[in-house]
Amino acid sequence: MAKSPPSEPHLRQAILLSLEGVQAGLGGPFGALITRDGEPIARGQNQVTSSNDPTAHAEIVAIRAASKKLGSFDLSGCEIFSSCEPCPMCMAAILWAHLDGLTFAATRADAAAAGFDDEELYRQLALAPAERDLPTRSALRTEALTAFDAWRQKPDKTTY
Repeated sequence: MAKSPPSEPHLRQAILLSLEGVQAGLGGPFGALITRDGEPIARGQNQVTSSNDPTAHAEIVAIRAASKKLGSFDLSGCEIFSSCEPCPMCMAAILWAHLDGLTFAATRADAAAAGFDDEELYRQLALAPAERDLPTRSALRTEALTAFDAWRQKPDKTTY
């Protein structure tokens, strides 16, 4: 009998979290697990509908829990396992958190077939702001730049 790749047990836990979340009525069918040194440190289940929070995707919930547990916004040295290919928001959060790796099970096409279609998000993000369906405009740029100047000059800033 062939040995399972090391990521499969963690991925199976993420899949189980997704199923448990559906059965508990937490939200959509998504689960995520974050590990450090091969050990689980945080879990997340989609809680969009149960928390009335459109950002409470499984990956975001898991990232928040891992950051709280480790006392750091930088999750370098950790990996995330997701029951499904992350949406654009979750992928951005994974990159911002500096996770070392991502392993997912179902694809975004599988999610779309179940009613979770992110293709319009991908399409909109590729457009220039003025071309997006959401009316978008820019104003007061010079005033806003003062905060960036203050950041650049701050000697004790924590970079990320």
